[in-house]
Amino acid sequence: MTKDAQFYIVPTPVGNLKDITLRAIEVLKSVDVIACEDSRVTQKLLNHYEIKTKTISYHKFNEKERVHLFLDMLAEGKTIALVSDAGTPLICDPGAVLVEELIKNNIQITSLAGASALPIFLSQVPKGGEEFAFVGFLPKTESQIFSILQKYAHTNVVFYESPNRLLKTLEYVKKFNPEVKVAVGRELTKMFEEIVVDNVGNVIEHYKNNVLKGEIVAMVYKQEGAEFSQTDLQEKINVLKQKKFSTKEISTILASLYDVNKNDVYKLLI
Repeated sequence: MTKDAQFYIVPTPVGNLKDITLRAIEVLKSVDVIACEDSRVTQKLLNHYEIKTKTISYHKFNEKERVHLFLDMLAEGKTIALVSDAGTPLICDPGAVLVEELIKNNIQITSLAGASALPIFLSQVPKGGEEFAFVGFLPKTESQIFSILQKYAHTNVVFYESPNRLLKTLEYVKKFNPEVKVAVGRELTKMFEEIVVDNVGNVIEHYKNNVLKGEIVAMVYKQEGAEFSQTDLQEKINVLKQKKFSTKEISTILASLYDVNKNDVYKLLI
């Protein structure tokens, strides 16, 4: 372990229990306490590797009240490991509140390498480049999702989704752009792992007849011609508006000159 470290951020497997590092096992065995989202979930992993360390619940509903408890423990010289139910803590999981306080109090933090659904997914899908925008879990409303897709139209948008909301989210994506390509990954690292890459309409049809379980990672591919950024597009729109061009004329002009979708221009205009 890192010398004099008191607080460890420890990734845990996203599915397959074998996807844990030797160092992670060593740390979990040696610390005084493991802070975890759901002790029932974490205990399965601990039992598998015969780890007897005490666990304390730490989740989004008790983040703030647990901070002082952990600070007091660290002040006593105890060591703590933070884990989430699966993957790397703080990546769409609790921990940010605690880490902020640890930094304020000059507590040394050591983060271990390990499993995360994001790189596991991205390593299995074609991306057409390395750039992508990770937005965590998408919001629930159509307008909020449209806003994100418009904002990141120039790059691939990667997000987490729950199985019960996937189809509804994909329907919003289809409404935004019926021709866009998407990739969906589910049951990553498990026996029934599946990656689907296709037009959004075909992916919706595929999952209409499938029972979805577990956390899902998905990506909406960038729109064709979207390399021309939204900022650039908005600047051109403002110039043409000042010249008194109509909405229809502006859409036609920019679509012809910069190979952008007329509908994208129109959405910015309204």
